[in-house]
Amino acid sequence: MLQDLVRAVGIAAVILVASLGSQAQAQTPPAATQGASDIKRTVLQKFDVPGSNYETVIAFVEIAPNGVVGRHTHPGVDSGVLQSGQLSLTAEGRPEQVAKAGDSWQVPPNTVHWGKAGPEGAKIVNTYVVEKGKPLASPAP
Repeated sequence: MLQDLVRAVGIAAVILVASLGSQAQAQTPPAATQGASDIKRTVLQKFDVPGSNYETVIAFVEIAPNGVVGRHTHPGVDSGVLQSGQLSLTAEGRPEQVAKAGDSWQVPPNTVHWGKAGPEGAKIVNTYVVEKGKPLASPAP
């Protein structure tokens, strides 16, 4: 079970690296503050990763049109698939990724990242594999 999870995360990382290969240098991140109305997370499912101190959280994330997601981290792997709209996503040390419907990404544990939705907003299915007992997301300076 854990091997399948590691394999899936590895495949997502390869896809992300391949999609980032020719993109321009990262843009300046948006301010750490974000409007509470810009992002809405609805947890769909939550379950333990057997034999570990991690849990999997599957969430539907909605970002308002042109909404900003400020700099933040997760205490584990964050992977997502954009269902509709557009999302510019940047993680420290990586160039900006502009995702369209059907695109996916993976952000390593505790990596500062941020984003901005396009004019139609963004709807995402996110999977977080995070340490139990820690906040799902924490603001970053």
